[in-house]
Amino acid sequence: MPHDSSSSPPLEPSLELWTAVEKFLTNALVAPDPVLDGVLAAHAKSDLPPIAVTPAQGKFLHLLARIMGAKQILEIGTLAGYSTIWLARALPPEGKLITLEFKAEHAAIARGNFQRAGLAKQIELLEGPALESLPKVAAAHPAPFDLIFIDADKNNNPRYFEWALKLSRTGTVILVDNVIRDGEILDPDSKDPDIQGTRALFELLHNEPRVSATAVPVADSKGYDGFALALVL
Repeated sequence: MPHDSSSSPPLEPSLELWTAVEKFLTNALVAPDPVLDGVLAAHAKSDLPPIAVTPAQGKFLHLLARIMGAKQILEIGTLAGYSTIWLARALPPEGKLITLEFKAEHAAIARGNFQRAGLAKQIELLEGPALESLPKVAAAHPAPFDLIFIDADKNNNPRYFEWALKLSRTGTVILVDNVIRDGEILDPDSKDPDIQGTRALFELLHNEPRVSATAVPVADSKGYDGFALALVL
């Protein structure tokens, strides 16, 4: 039933409200999944930062990959592998996902999660700085990727995007997470390298003729953020 704004006062934007909406959407649209729920539970018990995509966002990634018919996916930033599993589940049997993770302790947790999800054969995880792994990816996998998801250290977003372009084809989708940063991207004088890296990414997206891009703000339990999406032309 449509919301009748005349019958109740408007709700003020707040983290409490955004968290409640996220919970509502998850309950309504994302079915319980023992594997994925286990990944989130293990994440919560570990020392990993609480920065994984939400269940609704994970399903968005999954559906995007399925809509595209993606067979080759690259992910920059693995963490515990929650988003990785959502994406890998969208692949056909012959499909492949390569994910890059800087920290060895994160990679170890992710590998265990991939095993439990039955996806270890479809997922290749490379440890170490992504900017050192990406040339290796380019050398070992000459076929371009269909979908590239960037969710790592934000100060390097421009470099990751440049590599994503090198590893793309016409029709590749490049998705970059966490590009709103609670609105801090509005500050051109920010001393935060993540803000400056994200602002530089938007400048690249604006000036790069090989892509058509947009961005979508998102408010959820992690605050006010969003993602950028670029289609390679």
